Amino acid sequence: MGIVTVATTPQSPLHDLDSSVDEDDTGDDAVRRSAGVGESSRASRHWWDRNADEYQDEHGEFLGDDRFTWCPEGLDEADARLLGDVSGRDVLEIGAGAAQCSRWLAARGARPVALDISYRQLQHSRRIDLGRGTAPVPVVQADAAVLPFADASFDLACSAYGAVPFSADTERLMREVHRVLRPGGRWVFSVTHPIRWAFPDEPGVEGLTATSSYFDRTPYVEQDENGDATYVEHHRTLGDRVRELVAAGFRLIDLVEPEWPSDLEQEWGGWSPLRGRLIPGTAIFVTERG
Repeated sequence: MGIVTVATTPQSPLHDLDSSVDEDDTGDDAVRRSAGVGESSRASRHWWDRNADEYQDEHGEFLGDDRFTWCPEGLDEADARLLGDVSGRDVLEIGAGAAQCSRWLAARGARPVALDISYRQLQHSRRIDLGRGTAPVPVVQADAAVLPFADASFDLACSAYGAVPFSADTERLMREVHRVLRPGGRWVFSVTHPIRWAFPDEPGVEGLTATSSYFDRTPYVEQDENGDATYVEHHRTLGDRVRELVAAGFRLIDLVEPEWPSDLEQEWGGWSPLRGRLIPGTAIFVTERG
């Protein structure tokens, strides 16, 4: 089975959020300004197609080929069991990247489908499957806010730093996930902890002083010399997330804020032992479809 391409919207795993408004390392201007659905979608699709190779080279060892980790803090689904029993379940992974989480799910008897905006990221999924000589994970290139599946197609849905922070219309995204889940199905997703938006995205002491308003929902945008967005990320407060989930028909079961492990010294962008032991870096929403 090849890569099924349907549509586009922003989605990608574990990106390093840079909340500064100066200049990123590509030379693009980093600003806070409005960015709609279309602009956000185009920027994310092109960004991940351009950067997928570098991302997999840099983070592939940490992510593994078949590891399901929720966050840079290294919380694994094998230990957390936030999805519950996955054996025999139809599972949709949103913003799957190279489908590492889906591969872990398949090894435990689930029937996963990995969905991502980036064709290049999904090609890395194929590369991993071919290298391992295992049955390929079913993959779909599609829009997380317009899911190309029939109602009640899945028992579970999950996303590890994928799709949600990059979508300009997460109210619609939540409704779509609700639509494709069966009654009682879980929807679990991790995002950068919203409080991090108030701080510079730096691993050292400079990342410990709040410089922006937590309540400022203005998107973070990297743009080229023509003012066209090359990368967009959207901020919602914890309250915003809870309200959009409830409005979509979900019941919040748990909100997990992983603590930084005492033996983890590896940095990932703005995530570091220094910051991680003082302020939360990740929020994981565990919900159930009504």
